[in-house]
Amino acid sequence: MEDLIAIAKLAKPRGLRGEIVGDVLTDFPERFDDLKSVSVVYPNGEIVAGVIEKFWFQKGRIVLKFVGFDTIEAAETLRNCEICVPETEAVELETDEFFDWELENCIVESVEGERIGAVKEVMRTGGTEVLVVAGETKEYLIPFAETICVEVDVENKLIKVDAPEGLLDF
Repeated sequence: MEDLIAIAKLAKPRGLRGEIVGDVLTDFPERFDDLKSVSVVYPNGEIVAGVIEKFWFQKGRIVLKFVGFDTIEAAETLRNCEICVPETEAVELETDEFFDWELENCIVESVEGERIGAVKEVMRTGGTEVLVVAGETKEYLIPFAETICVEVDVENKLIKVDAPEGLLDF
């Protein structure tokens, strides 16, 4: 089975005709423009095929209507599901850009080879993203900047950091 990436997480039904509101999980919301077939991943891990009948954006969220889901009760069955596409359909990024899921679980070590921890999540702050790195005894917040994260190798799940003095001290 091919790997899937989530592009939206469904939250709650909207209206009476089977529409459901969701949070957009992609930096490229325009990808919905030509998207019809998706994988719907239920919280229990079950995956079913879904067909988007129509969609629109409203107040920073997406409203989706799926073929065959025509009532509020039907839409309710989609609550907390993730809308996914195959990893092979991921938007092409520039050479120095990465998806959050590519960075998660990467081992982070200093340029000297000392292990700091593993990336738990990527925090968006409005400016430079911040890697939340789970160390053995504490979490580190490391700005995801080229001057600090000097080597990013997502294929081998390794990020080397040249941390300025004091960054890794709490």
